[in-house]
Amino acid sequence: MGEVTDAPVAFPRHRLLMSELHERPPGMRLFDPRPFVLEMRRAVMAAQSDTGLGRFIHANGIDIHFTEAGAGEPLILLENGMISTNPIWARWMSSYLGHIETLAQHFRVIVPDFRGSGRTVHPGGPISYNLLADDMVALIDVLHLDRPLVCGYGDGGHVATIIGIRKPTLVRAVVNHGGYDLLNPDPRTPGLVMTRQMLGGAPDAAHADPDVMANSEHTFLRAMAELMQADHDAAQGPGHWKQVLTWSYDRFSQPCGYTVDDLHAITVPTLILVGDRDPFCSIEEGVSAYRALSDGELAVLPNTAAGISPAAVQATIQFFQRRLESTS
Repeated sequence: MGEVTDAPVAFPRHRLLMSELHERPPGMRLFDPRPFVLEMRRAVMAAQSDTGLGRFIHANGIDIHFTEAGAGEPLILLENGMISTNPIWARWMSSYLGHIETLAQHFRVIVPDFRGSGRTVHPGGPISYNLLADDMVALIDVLHLDRPLVCGYGDGGHVATIIGIRKPTLVRAVVNHGGYDLLNPDPRTPGLVMTRQMLGGAPDAAHADPDVMANSEHTFLRAMAELMQADHDAAQGPGHWKQVLTWSYDRFSQPCGYTVDDLHAITVPTLILVGDRDPFCSIEEGVSAYRALSDGELAVLPNTAAGISPAAVQATIQFFQRRLESTS
């Protein structure tokens, strides 16, 4: 049985760097991150004096840090890769943290730090999707959650979907927001080529190179590297952000080991959610994923690239409410 404890969280000062976003492999559409930079800077300023309480629970052999807000049906909210519950991420475009208050008006929202990220310690070695899914299954068990809702963006969307594939009776419904690109078994898709270039320094890079990310000409990569450093290094020691990237790189840079055909195993209501301009997840692949589901829905957000918008949050809330009402 796991043990839940309280622990204070403190966050340091840091700054953001700005540059232009350019260069892409053929077939890759880019989004412009510049509108988010000012909001991120405001978030950093707010976090400089911010402290908060998180909780830990022992599950799957590690102490998982998580935050909780709201009441009602439990909702496990899974962040994109290497983002944590540190409020420094609240204005980051692919983080749920800026939307917790909205979601907590409807659900009991539980947001864990994936192993290695934030305050959840990882003992070492590659952090695979199956391992993260095992962690979340154990978290659900130790918290005694009765078939929670599960929602994830990007990396979190893959984990949510794998839980649905492997443990279809454990959850009540799933939202996969922009987290199905790695179901494509082709390691040469434009998204994977871009990821290896951005995080490893070459289209076929076999290992992460944190310095490539930290010194990137891509605005959002340099900004994310600084946020990761401020977050992970403060929680787990100097240089830890580089270790997290190294442990996670295999997961980001190769197909996830599951394909669209595996979605047939998901028996609960599942929403595939994507922006019509998402640079990683195409609408066409989203349609394929939707058609593979036994009880699926597809929502395409107009004029939307990567990131979690208020419209995406509302689509998620409406999907869960509609499906809960149909079973009540």
